[in-house]
Amino acid sequence: MTKKIFIEGMSCGHCVKHVEEALKEVSGVSSVSVSLEGKFAEVRLNSQVSDDALKAAIEDVGYDVVKID
Repeated sequence: MTKKIFIEGMSCGHCVKHVEEALKEVSGVSSVSVSLEGKFAEVRLNSQVSDDALKAAIEDVGYDVVKID
């Protein structure tokens, strides 16, 4: 399963790295790809992960989640 998370507040490569690292820490996430230009992250899951868990991981490092598809 793949989820696309739209994120506000990223402005540089360091932001991308922070978001990637935060999402990789979530249990059940197998891979993460973050687009600074597109303002989103694509997350591949190997087990059920709640949207709330993904949102919390991103918000804990200082960015805002707009929506999750």
